[in-house]
Amino acid sequence: MDPAYDRDGEPRTNADVAELTGVLDLTGWPAGMRVIVRREKPHPGAQLRITDRNGWCLIAFATNTVGGQLADLELRHRRRARCEDRIRIAKDTGLTNFPLKGFAQNQIWLALVELACDLLAWTQMLALASTAARLWEPKKLRTRLFATAARLTRHARRLRLRYDHHHPWSALLAASLDRLTAYPAPD
Repeated sequence: MDPAYDRDGEPRTNADVAELTGVLDLTGWPAGMRVIVRREKPHPGAQLRITDRNGWCLIAFATNTVGGQLADLELRHRRRARCEDRIRIAKDTGLTNFPLKGFAQNQIWLALVELACDLLAWTQMLALASTAARLWEPKKLRTRLFATAARLTRHARRLRLRYDHHHPWSALLAASLDRLTAYPAPD
């Protein structure tokens, strides 16, 4: 077993990576497939899953990448694995239940949830790119940024949005909106 890496490429404590390709029966799988498993101790308070063994959380993935250190391949996989995050974000945004009675109404609801998820993703990618808020979950974005008090004012024939300067996140919100308005308008 090799030590797993953290985001910065440094060895993680209580996390290991191993290749199980030679141990498993991979008949029927495409040629060149490799199975790599990461095991790590869950953080305190984490709920263990049924697949966890002896207090270790096991995460496996398959790849057809030839060569490379196992820890580097696992780190690359973890960085690319955004699907589960997007599903969790969609549930936090309103996908958890269907609030309306009719099928067509719930179709509209799902389209609105999808639009909200897209807006969150694009906002984090474009407006909050160089900040810690880029990785915030929707609940944290709602409480810190989207619930910031503001007043719409008129001055010199222009409408302006004035934020409460005492709010701890108003500077981040103003900077992110400035970043968005700096982008050129689409054709």
